Amino acid sequence: QVQLVESGGGLVQPGGSLRLSCTASPLTFRYYVMSWYRQAPGEERELVALLSSDGGTSNYADSVKGRFTASADNAKNTVYLQMNRLKPEDTTVYFCKANGARYGKPTYWGQGTQVTVSS
Repeated sequence: QVQLVESGGGLVQPGGSLRLSCTASPLTFRYYVMSWYRQAPGEERELVALLSSDGGTSNYADSVKGRFTASADNAKNTVYLQMNRLKPEDTTVYFCKANGARYGKPTYWGQGTQVTVSS
């Protein structure tokens, strides 16, 4: 049973930083495209960052460009989302996703981690 477990969320003041982690097991990263989403209550899930599967440049939502950085440690089966200069509007639940469609494998979601940006 594949599990994606996020951690690192919490309460931070505006302008602060958090680093989210998502560890996937058992899962072979090279067969999956990893990404980060967020979803506010009553709204659709929004793509925040899409990690390149070949180690190239990741893609980001316009709202987080220049502030968020996604990365992966394949040896640890973990992806990260470094969030800097956080704003109150970044407050929501963040999810990681492992999309295996390219290789005919399932798609998996983590359970989500809450990020609250408030003074």
